[in-house]
Amino acid sequence: MLRYYIIAKDAMKHLRTDQDGVVSFEYIIVAACIIGAVTAAFGTGAGGAIATALSGGITSITNAFTAAV
Repeated sequence: MLRYYIIAKDAMKHLRTDQDGVVSFEYIIVAACIIGAVTAAFGTGAGGAIATALSGGITSITNAFTAAV
């Protein structure tokens, strides 16, 4: 366990001084923000805000076609 701690500690030291590590860490932060935005928009289940709006739109289109026939 101590071995893994030392390896992780050395890796964190390397990321702190390496500019490429900073850029890759920024990509991780941006990816987390995108995942949060998509989760907020679509919801975690089948009843998100966009899913509700789409199903309501499809229902109204189906009703319009049924009324026209």
